[in-house]
Amino acid sequence: MSFTVLVPARLASTRLPDKPLADIAGLPMVVRVAQRASQSGALRVVVAADDPSIVSACKDHGVEAILTRQDHPSGTDRLAEACEQLGLDADDIVVNVQGDEPLIDPALIDAVASALALHPEAAMSTAAHEIDSLDDFLNPNVVKVVLDVRGNALYFSRAPIPWWRDGSVNRAPPSALPTPAPLRHIGIYGYRAGFVRKFPSLPPAPVEATEALEQLRALWHGHRIAVHVTHAAPGPGIDTPEDLARVRALFASQPPL
Repeated sequence: MSFTVLVPARLASTRLPDKPLADIAGLPMVVRVAQRASQSGALRVVVAADDPSIVSACKDHGVEAILTRQDHPSGTDRLAEACEQLGLDADDIVVNVQGDEPLIDPALIDAVASALALHPEAAMSTAAHEIDSLDDFLNPNVVKVVLDVRGNALYFSRAPIPWWRDGSVNRAPPSALPTPAPLRHIGIYGYRAGFVRKFPSLPPAPVEATEALEQLRALWHGHRIAVHVTHAAPGPGIDTPEDLARVRALFASQPPL
């Protein structure tokens, strides 16, 4: 199996300005992400940036980067342009690693690529892990996923799914987790390059707007998403200055990765 890792990086960020260039132990965040991704089995790791300053920072540290348009409405649209620029074939597998995940596990990247390779009926792949906290199960910011017998996604939701009927009294939220354990979605995706080029042209799904979950567009249009279930929770991502401080502290407490 061969695959390419694409790291979309957008300079503008409401909660953390210039986020891709934020310093983490002497290197820009996006470079840290690319270095982690390069420890996977990917043949190639490419940053798809929206600003020349990101491309320059990557090249200064030996990371391949390409400049994409600034007006893409989502990271998936940016990936579609990157696939075109790189001339990837329709059946080539690409893994989308978010540019704010400097602690991404390289083994998880490999597993997501493998999940797609092992599911020829799927257009996409992603990952999940078991939820062990009732608070997380009930938290709408924690996205849940339910699978079919082949390990493909049936549905993603911010609601607590599957709903444990017998664990609820008078329609109140359940007081314990259902068995088997529910699954938390991890925001890493594998795609066939032909599908990711097609995705932006698919009309948004009503359920996608309701849940604010872009992956539901693929399910709505009949495409399958293979899901790798991992036993390890992912490392923390970075969305806010507080997140950045926590990750900086983790890097300070151990040798840089």
